[in-house]
Amino acid sequence: MNSIGIIGFGRFGKVLASILRKGFLIKAYDPIVYTPFSGVEFVSLDSVLREKTIFIAVPIRHFESLIKNIAPKIHHGTTLIDVCSVKIHTVNIMKKYLPDSAGIIATHPMFGPDSILSNNRLKMMMNNTKDSHNQFNFWREFFMDQNIQIMEMSADEHDRLAAQTQGVTHFLGRMLKEFGIQKTKIDTQGFRDLLDLVDQTCNDTWELYTDLQYYNPYTKAMIENLKLATETLDNRLKDIEHDTVAT
Repeated sequence: MNSIGIIGFGRFGKVLASILRKGFLIKAYDPIVYTPFSGVEFVSLDSVLREKTIFIAVPIRHFESLIKNIAPKIHHGTTLIDVCSVKIHTVNIMKKYLPDSAGIIATHPMFGPDSILSNNRLKMMMNNTKDSHNQFNFWREFFMDQNIQIMEMSADEHDRLAAQTQGVTHFLGRMLKEFGIQKTKIDTQGFRDLLDLVDQTCNDTWELYTDLQYYNPYTKAMIENLKLATETLDNRLKDIEHDTVAT
């Protein structure tokens, strides 16, 4: 059985390993020592860098420093595949620092440690950024064989759409938690869905939330549009109140 490497073994690194171990031996590196994980051998960073295919699953804020660190050590024939939730930022960094011989595949699995358990329609964004070693079709087919729907798109299109989907979801989940939303005796299904949203988004780290907001160039405009929408609704209610008093 062929082996592949994973750099970063946090919450999503484990999800990634649970998928990849169905077809590969996995050699993983993370600066924090973890308990044993079936199908995964924890090795040094240098050992992982000897693999022909390396998945990068580190927090977005650490992505640039990692790529700058490993770029001089990348062997000829290596393909790197990142799984970060933002794409313009990571693609630009890989193009800037990785050697010309390195293959680059940008991906974003549209599921996480919590949603993968209840989601039977998994989706994954992929971009053939620089397929130097003809690996893109292989990995697209591999993930499709795991019943994951593949959506090919550019980094820019991804970030535009993600700001309107993932960005909104995490922003609303955090906002509702800050508001102090709680269960009541008369919860409707819609209200229970909001509670589930808070649980799902706030179970991720605060660092992931802030990275999603900071590193996606389209998120700031999305938040401003949400604020404007809130003000519009509030003004419409005030207009109704004014008309009622006037009559």
